[in-house]
Amino acid sequence: MDVGTGGGVPGIPLAILFPEVTFHLVDSVGKKIRVAQAVAEALELRNVTTCHERVEDERGRFDFVVSRAVMPLRDLAAAVRKNIREEQQNALPNGLICLKGGELQHEIAPFKKQAVRLDIDAYFREPYFMTKQIVYIPL
Repeated sequence: MDVGTGGGVPGIPLAILFPEVTFHLVDSVGKKIRVAQAVAEALELRNVTTCHERVEDERGRFDFVVSRAVMPLRDLAAAVRKNIREEQQNALPNGLICLKGGELQHEIAPFKKQAVRLDIDAYFREPYFMTKQIVYIPL
């Protein structure tokens, strides 16, 4: 599930890269989710579903939740914990994967023993990525 997908990022690029995986895109702003739906339809992505709702109202169960900077990690983890499938079918335990920026020490403090951080500036040279990290929290 892609929470706060906006126009479909990161859900749509991930759906293109992983056509065997289903991506459920959620956003509380109708205009944004309509754009994501239109893009998915234009690209004929059969592995994308969209939903106009707040993540707190989503009842589906998923292996992973992905997100960009939609809300603080503590709030996001609390909101999506109910959506994480208990059954494991991947090498990486089910959980939350976020693109976050800035100083994250305070934000990841509640997850210090669990959180895994990956600097992505080694993979992308654009200035945007210089302060970005991928944060993974098993839930």
